[in-house]
Amino acid sequence: MSTAPAASAAAKATISVEYAKSGRSSCKVCSEGIAKGALRLGASARDPRGFDSTKWYHVACFPSSSHPIDPVEKVKGFDSIKEEDREEVRELNKTCKRDHTAVGTTEESSPKKVKASPGVAENVSISVEYAKSGRSTCKGCSESIAAGALRLGASIRDPRGFDSTKWYHIACFPSSTYPAFPVENLKGFDSIEVHSMEDSKGTGNNIEGVKMLAGDKRAGPVIPFSVSDIKQNYKDATLPAHWKVFNTVIFREQDDGLQSSAKIAAFDFDGCLAKTSVRIVGADKWSLLYESIPEKLQILYNDGYKLVIFTNESNIERWNKKRQQAVDSKIGRLDKFIERVKVPIQVFIACGLGKGKTFPDDPFRKPNTGMWWLMREHFNSGVTVDMDKSFYVGDAAGRENDHSDADKEFAKAIGLKFHVPEEYFGEAANI
Repeated sequence: MSTAPAASAAAKATISVEYAKSGRSSCKVCSEGIAKGALRLGASARDPRGFDSTKWYHVACFPSSSHPIDPVEKVKGFDSIKEEDREEVRELNKTCKRDHTAVGTTEESSPKKVKASPGVAENVSISVEYAKSGRSTCKGCSESIAAGALRLGASIRDPRGFDSTKWYHIACFPSSTYPAFPVENLKGFDSIEVHSMEDSKGTGNNIEGVKMLAGDKRAGPVIPFSVSDIKQNYKDATLPAHWKVFNTVIFREQDDGLQSSAKIAAFDFDGCLAKTSVRIVGADKWSLLYESIPEKLQILYNDGYKLVIFTNESNIERWNKKRQQAVDSKIGRLDKFIERVKVPIQVFIACGLGKGKTFPDDPFRKPNTGMWWLMREHFNSGVTVDMDKSFYVGDAAGRENDHSDADKEFAKAIGLKFHVPEEYFGEAANI
């Protein structure tokens, strides 16, 4: 089959470079998300419908053989990026010129990517070293890695046949995607110091810091995630425009004023922030559990905390004939609660079921840590959570009259400080 049409389309593409405005785009080659603030290259062309569309790529993944970027100075946005990032684009152009064994003249002729085990990258070489300069940027948080700071690298052969390394601060390294154990086998491990000062990311700039990372049991589940997996509907139930679905989780998109933060103040909803009943449905069928809640949440928000609600709602899954009613009731209550307290809050609703005879335990349903993992890995803009300053409040603490210990075990599995609502909001404020 002729590749002329594809080649023609590539020739007409406008190439641009910029820092990603959000974390919602994904690379068209490796299918991984492009972090907010990360450098990305785009190829814009008019599609068959007559609309302009842009395909975004990591710099290392960009198919420069089919989309030439020479001269790089003519690339749209080139003058607006940092000098070290300009050098990265220049190097990409030089590499393309040297590459006489390129995959092909068009993207369509590239071999299809072989899927690895879900969520885990294969054929990746992990190394550890002290940064030789201050020019590298962490692919997790998009901040610079200081000269002499300890960094972890994930090296893989890119689509052009060249080895490409993504560098990370120790605290930002995605160990669920790139397993870094046994750490003694990491390239460069024997060359780093046993003790050193802590780095600016809060993780030891030494062997112990690497060991802590590799041995972290709180990394969460290994679940493949792609922006393309985010849906507007939960099965046959439709959602308001500002709510979306990933897997069995319904989440509220980030509101204006909600900032990613290292400090997370997390809460259960039913029986913690709101008084509700499982026997009564309706968006208005709730009340504040404590009068002090709006003021407390406002203080946390003003102090730089990101407020997050993690709540289970299996009725959305169970009520297959009344699913829309269950969705409208739960989402309506949460929306009205946020309107009442007047602070932006991120919300995750786990709709899946607990383990049964004919179905497995849903990884997002508390006490499983899937919702926390989703927030931390994909909805906090790469900001590393400060576990010492973060906490979780919930009513299911395994006490005599509690319906379960799910909230307490959820916090324990993550490593968060745990409070019950009467302790945090105060008995005297109970309505």
